Amino acid sequence: MTLNDIAIGSSCTVEKLNDDGEIRRRIMDMGITKGAEICVQKVAPLGDPIDITVRGYHLSLRRSDAQNIEVIPA
Repeated sequence: MTLNDIAIGSSCTVEKLNDDGEIRRRIMDMGITKGAEICVQKVAPLGDPIDITVRGYHLSLRRSDAQNIEVIPA
């Protein structure tokens, strides 16, 4: 299951990042690392981006990036 599949208002825990190189580094710099708790807050009207809470702050993330983050539902 990926972060893309999590419903609004639901939480999950990061299991694995599937990207390599620069994109992976950017995602990790935002605080999305293995074991991080993520809550999906809302989705933009056209479906992209999604607004999440991670490590106590809000973050907007593109669906294409969220698709590469494997999670375990809480």
